[in-house]
Amino acid sequence: MRIVDLRSDTVTLPTDEMRRAMYEAELGDDCYGEDPTVNRLEQRSAALLGKEAGLFTVSGTMSNLLAVLTHTRSGDEVILGSESHILWYEVGGSSALGGAVLRTVRNEEDGRLDLRGIEATIRPEDLHYPPTRLLCLENTHNRCGGTVLTAEYTASACELAHRHGLKVHLDGARLFNAAVALGVSAARLAAPVDSVCYCLSKSLSAPVGSVLCGSAEFIERARKKRKMLGGGMRQAGVIAAAGLVALDTMIDRLPVDHVNAKRLATGLSGIPGVSCSPERTVTNIVMFGLPPHVPAGEFIDRLFERGVKLNHPEGPRVRAVTHRMVEAEDVDWALEQMREVVEEFRAGRG
Repeated sequence: MRIVDLRSDTVTLPTDEMRRAMYEAELGDDCYGEDPTVNRLEQRSAALLGKEAGLFTVSGTMSNLLAVLTHTRSGDEVILGSESHILWYEVGGSSALGGAVLRTVRNEEDGRLDLRGIEATIRPEDLHYPPTRLLCLENTHNRCGGTVLTAEYTASACELAHRHGLKVHLDGARLFNAAVALGVSAARLAAPVDSVCYCLSKSLSAPVGSVLCGSAEFIERARKKRKMLGGGMRQAGVIAAAGLVALDTMIDRLPVDHVNAKRLATGLSGIPGVSCSPERTVTNIVMFGLPPHVPAGEFIDRLFERGVKLNHPEGPRVRAVTHRMVEAEDVDWALEQMREVVEEFRAGRG
């Protein structure tokens, strides 16, 4: 049966070139700093993001957790978006393992946090308050539909945070998607932040990994925290090799995913009763709403039977993600299945 998997870009498999690089990777013990492939990936990542140093981690969740652990102490407060990945999908690790107090500012539809809202949320020094130490931003923004933060907005948010003595971490899991969509370098988008991470295992199609970047001093401290979390991976070059290939070959093809996402959003907007805004689809994530008579869970189950995979939503919206393993004709076929399932419910055949 034909399968079109739109659950996430994490479902991508490594390319043949990645598999060969993994097989042939030059290896050493990374805990001694002796894995040359890991070292190259960390150095390359830091250069691409305009930072002094990088740290290879197993996931974006680990990178974000390490950033919080390194920038804060137990009892410190972290400001982040109400729809942020750190808040929703990282098992409360910042609080459970780092003792951080998470305080939210509402995300706008485009993923921004209102600057006045950030400033109003920063605690004054007071015996009764936890000290506010860190601001976390997200680019692209997952729950806001793959929206992007401009370099100008990030610079303004960082200027505000730094003026109040806060550090800024950027969850850039899909930062290269944002850079491509905006036509700027990832380094420019990350320039004013104190730390930034990106994922190799999402739109870049590598099988495993994330890289956290920042100052040399910050990364030295984060490396020790990584060891504490069990992230000392020894001969990790066998997976870092795929990451190097991803940086060489996957960034330049990201516009294809964006075009396919726009194609999907446009098609969805043409299905009676489905709400979708193609103009807001700027990267590879599409959010859409279903007609009132179409239960989201049953809609997704019915599509699964037809070969179209989507995750069950947590609210009224459904998410679809395009990636390297989804072509334009796959989008068109998936749209045909979605249209037919919506029609079945409309006709009372649900």
